[in-house]
Amino acid sequence: MKAAVFHGRRDVRVQEWPDPPAPGPGEIQLAMVRASICGTDVEEYASGPHLIPLAKPHFASGHQGPLVIGHEMVGEVVATGPGVDAFAPGDLVVPGSGVSCGECRYCVRGRTNVCARYYTLGLHVDGGLAERVNVPARISRSAGGLDADVAIMAQPLAVALRAVRGITPEPGRTVVVIGLGGIGSLAVAACAARGVETVGVDVSAARLETGRRAGAGLLIDASREDASAAIRAATGGHGADVVIEASGAVAGLATAMNAVCRGGLVRLVGLHRDPSPLDLTRLVLEEITLDTSKVHICDQDLPEALALLTAHPEIATTALDDVITLDRLVPDGLERAGRGDAAGKVVVRF
Repeated sequence: MKAAVFHGRRDVRVQEWPDPPAPGPGEIQLAMVRASICGTDVEEYASGPHLIPLAKPHFASGHQGPLVIGHEMVGEVVATGPGVDAFAPGDLVVPGSGVSCGECRYCVRGRTNVCARYYTLGLHVDGGLAERVNVPARISRSAGGLDADVAIMAQPLAVALRAVRGITPEPGRTVVVIGLGGIGSLAVAACAARGVETVGVDVSAARLETGRRAGAGLLIDASREDASAAIRAATGGHGADVVIEASGAVAGLATAMNAVCRGGLVRLVGLHRDPSPLDLTRLVLEEITLDTSKVHICDQDLPEALALLTAHPEIATTALDDVITLDRLVPDGLERAGRGDAAGKVVVRF
């Protein structure tokens, strides 16, 4: 089969790759219909490997060496393994991205996204930027009557829903989203669907436009003005009650820390590789909460994402940048997104 295979930094090849074996117990085999790339895929390509286990086996998946990337996908079931009765050939399915053990202390508490033996499709084992892939049935959900072009946004929307969980409409509350790429723009859309008004911050005019379409009430171009000062001006000098940092950039974190109000919340969603000094004294003296959000909890966030897309399919269009073929993945997907030219999700149509 044809697949996008990671071999090393700036070395992803669209090549022939072995077909997956017959699905094992609890697995389903999908023929890919749509897949998309994420900021993590772009980071692995541009400066990795950070997460992909090229040099030694992954502690949970056991995989070592080149692998098929892609953890955002929609596929049609072509085969089911022993013990699978929830799906049948022909079903359109959206898998979650992470595989948890179901047995450790974290899984037992429902926190499957921090499972002690967690691994991710497309990062720690072969993923969905290929013609076929095997995935666990237990992390997969039916796409129901959704069109594949809408369903492809379900997994990233699930990540965004986890990022905004607990944020509800309140009079006078200001919610800021920094970084209006795939996850950030979907976080804005998720807030808008719940009646939560947001301020969007980015350095890209195209991504700011995506944030506007997603429902941001105020947009701040951080390439032209001091974003934290603009946020404070817009809030009467108090600062934002909630700041979601989705850019993963040092400047984004600095803006978040400078813009949050006393007693406010900063939630980190983007992955920060660079050293990021924090004013811990201010966090304590102003009782600012700093927390994080990692991917999604499949049983909670993925069904909610599918339900939200069923009610608001326009969210998928809002978050879409381009649709390409697998052959064009590197120049029109990974390279373009790495330059910051993609204003939303780049989707591969099989």
